[in-house]
Formats: sequence, structure tokens, C-alpha cells
Amino acid sequence: MISILSTKLLTPAQKSLLVHAGLAFVEYPAITIEYLDFQTPTETYDYFVFTSQQGVKAYLRQYDRMPNHGQISPKVKAFCVGSKTQAALQENGIATQAIAENALALGKIISDSYNHCTFLLFSGNLRRAELPNVLKENTIKYQEIIVYRTYPNPKKITSQFNGILFFSPSGVESFHSENSFADAMTFAIGQTTAEVLEKYTNKIIIAKKPTVENVIVKAVNYFASHD
Repeated sequence: MISILSTKLLTPAQKSLLVHAGLAFVEYPAITIEYLDFQTPTETYDYFVFTSQQGVKAYLRQYDRMPNHGQISPKVKAFCVGSKTQAALQENGIATQAIAENALALGKIISDSYNHCTFLLFSGNLRRAELPNVLKENTIKYQEIIVYRTYPNPKKITSQFNGILFFSPSGVESFHSENSFADAMTFAIGQTTAEVLEKYTNKIIIAKKPTVENVIVKAVNYFASHD
């Protein structure tokens, strides 16, 4: 039987995609997240920017801890990366002005059409530099707050797997610190994750959209065609 390793914990719906395809799987979190306490600036910004679901969770966690926070103001509007990030925002009453599949594409939207606006970025400690670089190059006013930290959670895996699912560059590095890729096919959630994988293997397939479900579907389709 084909076996899959997921480097993050999956939801029941995500697991069912593998089960219904007849694939065995093991899951473990290759990284852990620490949400930080932070203060939002008193200065007003036109838009909030979230490049991950973790940034949204960190913002909402801090917002809920504020005394008498009430409901999130309908005036808050956001730019974001990824459909899952957009869904997390909308579920909590935050409208999205623009969405892109990666930070570089979001930077282009901002620099092309919103370069007169101001932005507050909610980031993790390992965020890539593309978006801030675009904003700086176009002299767009912004402030960045680090709202969560990512830590490796390395674990020695003794079993061999036909496929390994990766969801972040830090997840790749954490896995590689204790394991080899052997002959496994790897599946990446996006280009930045694939770029890190390229340092260790040439067996890489990238999801068409940066969602966990699309990574799983890529694996299911690949092994169905190689059965």
C-alpha cells in the first residue's frame, strides 16, 4: 500500500481525501507556532495585511484579550495571501480588499493600484522579504508587527514513505534536520516551499493552489497514475 507522511496535522475532512483514495498516512507537526502578545499602533492605517492564517489567528487572539473589545469594526479592511487566509478573515467579519496567491503578487497589487495607501503588516518571525522589499522600493508607507514565532519540531522518522507533504519552508528544514528524503516524492504547497526542497531532492510536485487540500489532491492524483 502507498504510504504518505504529512508534516502537519490534518483535519478529518483532509484525512478523508487520503483514506478514500486508499492511501495509508502518518501525520506529525514539523513546526510549532507561538502566538505573541503585541500592541497595535495608535496611528491609523488604511489596510491590514495578513500573509498567513497564523497572522489572522494571532491578531484575533490579541483582539479577544483586549478589555471591552466588542465587535471588530466594519471599517477594518485587509489584504491577504491565500484563500484560506481570506476565509479566516471573512469568518470573523474582516472584509478583504485584495487577495493574491503569494506575497510577491500581493506586493505588485499594492504597488500598482494602492501605492497612495498605508498598511499595517501582521507577520511571523520567519517571513520572507519580498513584500516589505516591494513596499520599500515603491516608497509605500507601512509598519510591520511580528505577531507569532515559528519553531522547528524535528522528529526522527524510522519508516519509509512513498510521498511526503510539505506546507512551509520551515517544515522542510525541520524534517530534513533529522531525516533524509530517500526516494520519496515530495509535494509542496507553493513555490517558496519547493525552493527549499530543491536543496535536498529533485522529486517535487507543487500544488496548483496554496491550500492543504490541493497538496493532498496532487499526491492522490500522482499515486493513482503510478499505481
